[in-house]
Amino acid sequence: MKKKTILRILLAVLLAAILGGCVYLNSLMPIITGYAAKNLASDVFVSGREPADVEALDLNFSFIKFTRNKVDFENHTVTSRFLWSKSQALYREGYGVTLLRGKNALARLQAQKYPDVVNIPGPETLLPGDSALTARLAPIAKALVDDHAYNGTPFAFIVVHQDGVVAERYREGITADTRLLSWSMGKSFTNALVGIMAGDGLVDIHAPMDIPEWQGDGRAAITLSDLMQMQSGLEWNENYGTRSDVNLMLHREEDMGLFALSKPLMAKPGTHWYYSSGSTNIIMRYLRGRFASEEEFLQYIHERLFDPLGIDNPCFEPDMSGTPVGSSYLYATARDFARLGHMYLHDGCVGEERLLPEHWVEYTTTPASDSKGGYGACFWLNRGKTYPSAPEDMYSCQGHDGQMIFIIPSKELVVVVLGYSPKPDRVIEFDRLLRDIIDQTGNPQK
Repeated sequence: MKKKTILRILLAVLLAAILGGCVYLNSLMPIITGYAAKNLASDVFVSGREPADVEALDLNFSFIKFTRNKVDFENHTVTSRFLWSKSQALYREGYGVTLLRGKNALARLQAQKYPDVVNIPGPETLLPGDSALTARLAPIAKALVDDHAYNGTPFAFIVVHQDGVVAERYREGITADTRLLSWSMGKSFTNALVGIMAGDGLVDIHAPMDIPEWQGDGRAAITLSDLMQMQSGLEWNENYGTRSDVNLMLHREEDMGLFALSKPLMAKPGTHWYYSSGSTNIIMRYLRGRFASEEEFLQYIHERLFDPLGIDNPCFEPDMSGTPVGSSYLYATARDFARLGHMYLHDGCVGEERLLPEHWVEYTTTPASDSKGGYGACFWLNRGKTYPSAPEDMYSCQGHDGQMIFIIPSKELVVVVLGYSPKPDRVIEFDRLLRDIIDQTGNPQK
């Protein structure tokens, strides 16, 4: 073969590789700029953090750190640019931040006003705990938040023991009133909402969901329980480091639940476990459909979930369709997250009021059949001793970058850690933290 021919072939291959790379990079653009715009806007307008702090910490990774971001405080928007692409996110009072997608997105959302939801929180249930235990836990709180002794950058830390708050500490610039991002801990709030609606007779978690798009194929058999246990059988890719389903859903789609429910069936419902944020957004879209209007749905969430828990200023951010993003986008205070854990610690009761149906917590903490003891219904389990220092009865809400609510019934403990802890060794570090807390609190059953 002549040298010129070989050279032409090599050039053709090189050109094809370059074009392929450009096409793939272009497909990543909504994810890169969308992640930056959405998270910066929420951290600034919902959490009240400084843009420079967010960019230096939360956005300082991968391609995200190369975005150029503009915060418009007058119009409550953030615009993020990378190469030839840009994304914009809008903050609205009540709703929080929504990533703009689709035609005339800004005008469509600006024309909407958050419904006049009546918010009447219940009495405070998290009271000061044993002062001697607080003193013993103080060095742990300082080591975690101030000294970063357990790795990561924690923003907030709370320990509830035997109904009392025995440790509470915040990073500089964060207070007890700062609303922080749940990431996937929002799934556990979705579990609570499903439980309440089931108790009110509005849904049946074991019945087929009668979703129009699923009729005529195997998806028609999928139940709410299948979705909560992450055993729907729907095709899904949860890899956050690629152009995956979860990244496309969160950063490209107008209707996240519709995107997830449009996936084909890859396994018989109820038989195959795999983690799927799409499942929770299908659930939230389905729950929204049980109500005649957005106002009725949001009023129900406040009246039946947030108010009884004593959560007075939450922000459950919606997608462009108006449905709260149940998989990921709840903003609440550290104490609010502790309140959820406290309710589950007490079998779904808040004070004298039963919020969740009887046996709901038992159902929630029963392992999904194919999860090898690792997952219940929108909660992670410790049956396989993922955290060796914690008892097997511990279960937890876990979110991206180290958002955690640990619930340990046998120790009468709830532990909340929020912040930015993306390191892969955080399981080891959180296990060490749990060990140190348990060593100080002892075993109340002795």
